[in-house]
Amino acid sequence: MNAYDFTVKAQDGSEVSLSQFNGKALLIVNTATGCGFTPQYEELQNIYEELHEQGLEILDFPYNQFGNQAPGADEEIHSFCTGRYGISFPQYSKIDVNGENAVSLYKWITANTKFEGFEGAMKLILAPVVKKMDKDYKNNGNIKWNFTKILIDRNGDIVARFEPTASLDKVKAKIKEIL
Repeated sequence: MNAYDFTVKAQDGSEVSLSQFNGKALLIVNTATGCGFTPQYEELQNIYEELHEQGLEILDFPYNQFGNQAPGADEEIHSFCTGRYGISFPQYSKIDVNGENAVSLYKWITANTKFEGFEGAMKLILAPVVKKMDKDYKNNGNIKWNFTKILIDRNGDIVARFEPTASLDKVKAKIKEIL
């Protein structure tokens, strides 16, 4: 099984097969519009503009599981992201990334990745918050916070997981490496 075997919902509710991206590298990101990491949209758009022609797709999955930071409807979220950050990469319907209602793509991701640890000063803020939600957070693959990034290679296999505190320069370097 790989990423191209999954189907997700478009913002209009239609089913979208990820097989349409077969042969491309994917950066799958769970996002929220009211998070301290939301400005990462700008850097993600820059990465997309630079590397899209070389075979990169960024897939944006809004969700509202942490701190009610994406409470809007799909249309509101999309309008915010395109208006404020000018995103042009695909944005899908709001999903759950953890728990029994998690979409199958994220069940596969969390079963096949592990938490990579928070970096920098935000570690001091995020670690205690996440620990309250998941006492065993360091030892499982659950998504810990908004803007966790999963890098998929051209074969549909998971190459890397980047927690939201990871430098986007580090993410970009890894993308370039697999392109």
